[in-house]
Amino acid sequence: MFDVVTIGSATKDAFIETDGANIVSVAKKESNSAFMAYPYGSKIEINDFSIAIGGGAVNTACNFAGLGMKTATIVKIGDDSTGKDIVKMLENRGISTDAVVVDKDENTGISVILLSFQGDRTVLAHRGPNATISEKDIDFNMIKNSKWLYIAPLNGESTEVLDKIADFAEENDVNMAINVGTSSIKRGEQYLDKILKTAEVVVMNAEEASMLTKIQVRPDTKTEKFSDCKIHPDIIKMLKHLKSTNAKIVVITDGGNGAYAYDGDTFYQCDEFPAKVVSTLGAGDAFASTFVSVLHQSGWDIEKSLKYASINAASVVGKFNAQDGQLSFAEIERKANEASNFNVCKMK
Repeated sequence: MFDVVTIGSATKDAFIETDGANIVSVAKKESNSAFMAYPYGSKIEINDFSIAIGGGAVNTACNFAGLGMKTATIVKIGDDSTGKDIVKMLENRGISTDAVVVDKDENTGISVILLSFQGDRTVLAHRGPNATISEKDIDFNMIKNSKWLYIAPLNGESTEVLDKIADFAEENDVNMAINVGTSSIKRGEQYLDKILKTAEVVVMNAEEASMLTKIQVRPDTKTEKFSDCKIHPDIIKMLKHLKSTNAKIVVITDGGNGAYAYDGDTFYQCDEFPAKVVSTLGAGDAFASTFVSVLHQSGWDIEKSLKYASINAASVVGKFNAQDGQLSFAEIERKANEASNFNVCKMK
């Protein structure tokens, strides 16, 4: 039996860092947008470059395993050297690859990550087999014999397996956590109805939560007027809306503003843990999988889970690729004990 099975994407990632990236802001009446821009037709010097293995299912599987959970993953790769590298890396981390699917007609997914001087990134992604995970590709027996199923963001045709997975997990008493991806959110809340009703944990960032709930965070509204914790009233509306779908715990990450959780009874707010940002890639994966892992190992202590997830995510943004900064449970615990002033705020 596995403690957790992850399902989602597996890729090879190329990280490119250059000071030649310009951040261009465009203001509209309703919103502001930022774009990473390069001089058209120019040759841009690269400051740093590295290649690593990533993808939501792989990043979270590595984190779960590093946190002491017996882990397996369901991913779809090509019959190529990149796919073989992914399998080898997973095996070296002690992660079961018995349910890895090989597509002989597609090349393994790859991503090019363009990093800005601010530490944020733009990702150019070739999904490959990641976008074609079907019901026949899924080892349902492996899921049945696990305590948790963790669904990383799915793309393309792969999103069509969500209802089947949700039904199966519910029927077989498998705890389910999902980091809802943009591809699924764009299809609307009704498309995610079954997942949101049956999941134990639903995680998304504030932008995704706004897209799903149609609730905008008003920049001219101050948080201090509305709660003992630093939770914007519009974030509270989002949390309540998401919880109304019947998910047991809903979590929203909000970048530099920290993260929030709600279980229908208590709101939890945690500031961003201090960190020097090198790259934000993989921070969401580290946060969500740490939250689930600590929740499982602590007997559903939401406060501790939110705190430890924030600490691990902060460690990840301090490294180039998505896995180098992942901490062990003991390392997170040590950082938590050292940061005595870093606490989670709770309110009813």
